[in-house]
Amino acid sequence: MVQDHINYCYVEVYCYFSCMSFNFTKLKTSVMAELQKEESAQLHQEDAGDKSGSTVCEAKADQEESNIEQCDEGKEKTDQTEDVTNLDPQDESGADNTSMSSTAAAEKHISIQAQLTDLENLTDLNETGKKLCPLCSEEKFKACYNHKLRRHLQNLHWKVSVEFEGHRMCICHLPCRQLKPSLNGDQCSSRLGAHYHCIVCSATIARRTDMISHLKRHVNKGETEASYTGGSDFSIETKVSTKQSCEILKESDTNVQVLPNFSTPQKSDSYFNRKMKTNRQLVFCALAVLSEERSPLECLDAFGATGIMGLQWAQHLCSAVKVTINDINETSVKMIRENCHLNHMRVQGDNEGEEFDEEPVSTIEVTKMDANVLMHLRAFDFIHLDPYGTAVNYLDAAFRNVRNLGIVSVTSTDTSSLYSKTLNVTLRHYSCHIIRTEYYKELAARMVIATMARAAARCNKGIKVLLAVALEHFVLVVVQVLRGPTQADELPKKIQQLIHCQWCEERVFLKEGSMVEENLYRQLPCDCHGSMPGKTAVELGPLWSGSLFNTGFLRRMLFEAVQHEMDEIQPLVKSLICESECTTLKQFSIPGPARNVRQECGVVIKTLEKEEDVSSDEQSLGTVLFPLGKRKMQEGAGNMLKRQKSEMPAEHPAFYYSIHRHSIRGMNMPKLNKFLQYLTEAGFRVSRTHFDPTGVRTNATLAQFKAVLAKYSVPTYTTVQTGDHSHAAEEVKLDMEFACP
Repeated sequence: MVQDHINYCYVEVYCYFSCMSFNFTKLKTSVMAELQKEESAQLHQEDAGDKSGSTVCEAKADQEESNIEQCDEGKEKTDQTEDVTNLDPQDESGADNTSMSSTAAAEKHISIQAQLTDLENLTDLNETGKKLCPLCSEEKFKACYNHKLRRHLQNLHWKVSVEFEGHRMCICHLPCRQLKPSLNGDQCSSRLGAHYHCIVCSATIARRTDMISHLKRHVNKGETEASYTGGSDFSIETKVSTKQSCEILKESDTNVQVLPNFSTPQKSDSYFNRKMKTNRQLVFCALAVLSEERSPLECLDAFGATGIMGLQWAQHLCSAVKVTINDINETSVKMIRENCHLNHMRVQGDNEGEEFDEEPVSTIEVTKMDANVLMHLRAFDFIHLDPYGTAVNYLDAAFRNVRNLGIVSVTSTDTSSLYSKTLNVTLRHYSCHIIRTEYYKELAARMVIATMARAAARCNKGIKVLLAVALEHFVLVVVQVLRGPTQADELPKKIQQLIHCQWCEERVFLKEGSMVEENLYRQLPCDCHGSMPGKTAVELGPLWSGSLFNTGFLRRMLFEAVQHEMDEIQPLVKSLICESECTTLKQFSIPGPARNVRQECGVVIKTLEKEEDVSSDEQSLGTVLFPLGKRKMQEGAGNMLKRQKSEMPAEHPAFYYSIHRHSIRGMNMPKLNKFLQYLTEAGFRVSRTHFDPTGVRTNATLAQFKAVLAKYSVPTYTTVQTGDHSHAAEEVKLDMEFACP
């Protein structure tokens, strides 16, 4: 009985809890049903309020829906626009306004809006009463309620938009762009498909920064009007505005058309630098000298940009050269062709029947090709490399096909790596270890020549350095190519390491030898290692240890500069001539129409009135001063050349010293020209250098240089007291004793 009673109690308890759970479940379901009814009623009221608006808003929504359909059906849209353009004139006159409005609406992409509310009005309800994002696919962003969608549009699309002329180009996640397939053949993820639609040209660009740069290029070209407001006449207006926005500059009797942003170009624009005029004139004079030996010359401007350099070659040398201007940029190639027609020159490959107002000055070949490919395919007599930055990537191709006794000129503008500011880039590009020194510009020139010498030796060719100039923003090196393994074997002998003392800045090239020297400090003229603790010197290089100039070639360059009236570079070339011979005064003659004697930068130029006034001895001397390579010469001139070579002084000393760098504290230095005279009287070869306006190139050691400087320096003040000198005079005396060991 007790057991039956217990079982009966268990049954009652179980029934009680079962009823309680059933009632709780029923209550929960009824509450959820009421909440859903209230929420659906609220949504219907919001939709009813939106739909009860003006008919204009409904028309706008329908219009935007048509835009979405037209974005997915691009082919149908192009067919419709072709049908519109093929209408009869009467139909066009009858429906002019409606066609313009429909064209404006069709051209505008839905991601380009003026306000955030305009973007919100593009949304539409789905079957469940939720709204879809108009700029995202359903896989990217699922349908949601109004408040969540507004937050999505504001944070993901509107905040990262690009503003232009009162409109916002929001980021678009629709499949408008054709993505590249992956290795598996599938399309990239939706994250990589995000892009912007350009308001001017309707291009799709992935990154926001690239979109901003893209719009800046449109502004620089004068294309500031949106494409969807201009209709079919936009392309013609763009061409006209672009031509009007271009500027025409003149340099050395050559006109060149440039864009308004020529000084600060973008990636796809051509570049023109007015500061490089000195560089262009030096390269022209080098080409003019070579054209006296060969005619016609096949010369290449591998990086044309605006084509100004090649145009100057053809303008002044005419039939003596066959100019080829190359650039890989399509915009630059079009600019070069326009500049050729601007200077009355025919472009090879254009219509032969094209008429000119005047007879074309010359014919220029314009190519669009990678510079390495072009130099591997064809041979040239003269090659000029002026890329944006370093030219080491093009040296192998340049020396591969250049003809014997041809010229390769290289302009390097990567001054940060050349002038010891980014040492890791210097080591990567030039395989050279350098530091910042007082002679850093000459160090840069010797580093570039060493790189060119190694590239030429790999092609079994040698080089002869004709000119090396290092100015503020570029380094120019001009070399002559000598074919043959014998010439190539001489190059490694002139590429050596340099020992530089970090205490006194004395420097010397390491002597050749196969044996390892125990103490390299012995080669330095200074004794800083013995008097100072630790390591006092560093090893720099490898660097070019040969000459940087060819005197005969520089004289002929000066002659060409005078002939073509290039007055701006004549003082520079004269200083280079003095520097190449390490002299302060040099006299030489240049034939000309009038007799005149003038002196500039320590160089005296004599010009004669008539050629009949020149004696036979002077004519033979002029032949010697301007040797012409392998040109046939008379026996007398040949003997004269041999005698001149035997009497030629040794090549100029390597490097230079700055007079201000080694000045003595408390002493007034002599004037630079006076100091050069004092060094000459002491028996040293001396000249100024273009690398540094305060530099002195001399064969004296640093100790001898300081001794002469201390000898002719005057104390700043000599306050002599009765019986002894003052403390300041004693300090000056100690400095002089230290400078004169």
